[in-house]
Parts: sequence; structure tokens; C-alpha cells
Amino acid sequence: MEEMHQIAIAKDPAGGRQLNSQISILSAIELIWNLCEILFIEVAPAGSLLLHLLDWIRLHVCEADSLLADVLGSENPSKHESFWNLVTILVLQGRLDEARQMLSKEADANPASAGMCRLLGDLMRTMPILSPGNTQTLTELELKWQHWHEECERHLQDGTFIANPQLECLCKIMLGDEAALLEQKELLSNWYHFLVTRLLYSNPTVKPIDLHYYAQSSLDLFMGGESGPEPLNNILMAAFEFDIHQVIKECSIALSNWWFVAHLTDLLDHCRLLQSHNLYFGSNMREFLLLEYASGLFAHHSMWQLAVDYFDSCPELGRVSLELHIERIPLNTEQKALKVLRICEQRQMTEQVRSICKILAMKAVRNNRLGSALSWSIRAKDAAFATLVSDRFLMDYCDRGCFSDLDLIDNLGPAMMLSDRLTFLGKYREFHRVYGEKRFADAASLLLSLMTSQIAPRSFWMTLLTDALPLLEQKQVIFSAEQTYELMRCLEDLTSERPVRGEPDAQLFQDDDIETTKVEMLRLALARNLARAIIREGSLEGS
Repeated sequence: MEEMHQIAIAKDPAGGRQLNSQISILSAIELIWNLCEILFIEVAPAGSLLLHLLDWIRLHVCEADSLLADVLGSENPSKHESFWNLVTILVLQGRLDEARQMLSKEADANPASAGMCRLLGDLMRTMPILSPGNTQTLTELELKWQHWHEECERHLQDGTFIANPQLECLCKIMLGDEAALLEQKELLSNWYHFLVTRLLYSNPTVKPIDLHYYAQSSLDLFMGGESGPEPLNNILMAAFEFDIHQVIKECSIALSNWWFVAHLTDLLDHCRLLQSHNLYFGSNMREFLLLEYASGLFAHHSMWQLAVDYFDSCPELGRVSLELHIERIPLNTEQKALKVLRICEQRQMTEQVRSICKILAMKAVRNNRLGSALSWSIRAKDAAFATLVSDRFLMDYCDRGCFSDLDLIDNLGPAMMLSDRLTFLGKYREFHRVYGEKRFADAASLLLSLMTSQIAPRSFWMTLLTDALPLLEQKQVIFSAEQTYELMRCLEDLTSERPVRGEPDAQLFQDDDIETTKVEMLRLALARNLARAIIREGSLEGS
């Protein structure tokens, strides 16, 4: 509120009006909250109730402080044009010590009225008030106050202050004279200030149960039936009636969002003041209002993260509501998606995690970012999508002759078990790495296992057999006779007219000259290797 007030001063008139409107709303909210704190949370008894209400008024009617500084800052305070207004305000707010100090300045400056000032000052000093550390009972206080009140009345009837109208007016206020109080409407500024001043000087030991009567009559007297019910008046009146649910209802109607209502209800609920009020659809009032407020936050482009904490604090419907809202949040950027994902993972929201990862994987595929797509599909544990992305990697390899995103493929670890195609991708990349390290025997075994384990897609068999060619042509024998027979069987399966079972789209290569040439080269290489392997194995047996 203070920051907005500073900005409003520097703004143009239109901007300043808008900010002042916001400040007035926040001021009203603070006024309501402080009164609820006194009545519902402090539960102040008779006597101390009025002290709390006086503090409430002093906090929210703060013109007196600036006026006090202005008057005391002048050369001759008692001659200041606002001097008597200031003294009257101080008396209206029960700040009698400060009022006495101001009267002493008037006494010093005006000897003719010095006696009257001192006399009224003594009345102010002797007014009985129940202070926090005082041990006297309410009955003792009421008795002392009655004597003091009678003394003030006697002075007024004797005409002690008749020579000074201002002092006489102050004495009437201290007697709780309603007509004298209503003459000060401008200085009181509102009916609840009038209420507290009226109680201070007519019934300082008012009981909480009687507050509503005094509040209603003060409102009627102050307003004089001039205007209809205003939202703030309705809220304050409901509070003075100790009707918590009506306060919440009136605030819900009057305020533009759920912020104050949700937090007020939450605080009252923590004080166990709303235990008896459940809503017809099963949730309690606190949770209902927090869910409404959180739902509103979720629609904001940056405040949605705060809403998560509010959903977390709703034990009955919070998680379900969060799941529904998370599913609708637009994942405009990867950074935002990661934030949403972290929220879901922290709360073990498995379905939402999978859904978000799949959405991000699909976006990555559309943008041809295969590494990112594979990473997201693994995180989503989506075998079908991981297979699709793996196929795209293999197609990309066939087109370019090399793999992209090697770091990711090299470090798949246990994740490669998610789908057969992903396992094949990881193992095929491992074959290339082993081959690059010139560990030809290991590379040959790995290549053969990829062919015979049926995890390699049929469309990729020719690529695998072509990869075997350099190993078949090595000086030393890499493939044993048995391994060579296996490769020959795979080649025959591939080139036979009969498709491999389960793959009706198997291609036939007889009509393709390039493929026919490849097949002939492979047959020749396999036959040569078989002969070399048989000779080598025979010689080893003979020795």
C-alpha cells in the first residue's frame, strides 16, 4: 500500500486515480481483517475489547498524526488554524495524554483560559481506563468511571467551561453526548469511528454481545438514513454481529477476486472457527475458497506456480484439481514444460508426467530434434513412441551414413530395454564403437546376435549384412564356420520370395540391380570366409 501510494503521487492523474482506487480496496481489506482479528481470534472480553477497538481506529484513521506534526512544527501551536481540530481529534480517538499536552500549550499562551485548560486536563488524566497490566475488576472500573462521569457532568452543569466554547465542546464529547459527537462528523469521518468514540465515553466496559446493538444504532445515527447499505458497512456489521459466515459471504460479493476471502477463511479455519460449516458437495468452506483462488491463479501466465502450493494445502480435492489444471496448461516453452514436469514428479503424478513427456517428444519429432524426442519418450516410458523415434534414427543413419546425438545413444544404459527397436539402436551403435576400436571378434559376435535374435527390423538386415562385409574380408578369419552358416541363412531368408513370418511387407531384391550386386558380393564373401574357416578349424583339430 505504501509503495502504491508513492507511485500514485508521481503518476499522471488517470494512473494516480487507478492506483488510489487499489489503495482504498487494500485499506478496506486491512480494516476488515484487523476487526476480525479482534473479534474472532483475540476474542477480547469486556473492558479490553474497547482498548483493541481504539487501537483499530487509531491504526486506520491516521490523519491525526500528520496534523499533530503540522501543528507542533509551527511557531505558535496554539494559534495554528487547526489547533482545536487537532485537540478534538485526539479526544475523539481517546488519546487524552496528547490532548492534555496540547491544552497545556493553550494555557501557556492564553492565561485567561489557563484555569479551565488545567481543569479539563485533570478530568482527562483521571478518566478510568482498563489498562493491560491493571488488576482491577470490571465492577471496580465501572464504579470509578461512574464517579468520573458524574464529575464531568457537574462541571458542565455548573458552567465551568461556558466562557470557552471549544473546551465546553470537549467536555460534552467526554460525557458521550451524542449531539456533540455528531457535530464532529467531519473529524470522525466514518460511523465506526463514531461507534468506538461513543462507547469510550458512554459504555467503556461494553460486552461483545452488545456490540451489534451499538454498531447498528451508530450507523443509523451517523448516516441519518441518507444512503443505502454499502458493501463495507455490511461486512463490518456482520463482524459486529459475530457472524463469520456472513462476513465471508459479503466479502465474496464485494471483492473482485478470492485472494482476501480465501486467506481470511484459511486463518479462521486454523483457529477452529469454521468446523461446523461444511458445504453440501462435501468439501469444507476453507478448501472450496482456496480451490477457487488457486484456479484463478492458474489462468495467469506467471502466477500459476503459486497455485500449486494452494492446491497442495487442500487435502480432499487439491490433488484432483491440480491434475485437471496441469493437463490444461499450455507448454509454450521447454523451460515451462520442465517446471510443470518437476511439479508432477515431486507429487508422483505418473499419468501427467507421461502425458507431458509424450507432448514434448512429439514436438521434438516435428522439429526433427531426434535426440530430444528420444530423451522425452524414454522419460515417458512410452515404448511405442521410443520405437518410432528409433526407426527415425535408423532411417537417418541410412541416409547420412552416421548417427546424430551419439552422446545420448552411447549412454542409454538400462533405458534401451524400453523397446526392442531401442535395444537394437543401442546395440547397433555399440557394434560401430567396438568395430572402431578394432575389436573385430567382439564386433562380429554382436552383429550376428543382432541378426539372429530377431530384434533387428527386417528392413535393416541388408545394412547389417553389408556391415559384415569388411569383417568377412579381413586377413584373419573373424567369423567361424557356424557363424558364417548363420549369416548365409539370414541372407537366404532375406532374398527368398517367401516373406519372413510376421513381416508381410518384406522386400524382394531380385528386380533391383544394385541389391542383386550386393547379394552376389555377400554370397561370394561368405563362401570364401566359410572355406577359410573350415580349413582353419580343420587344421586346429588336426593339431
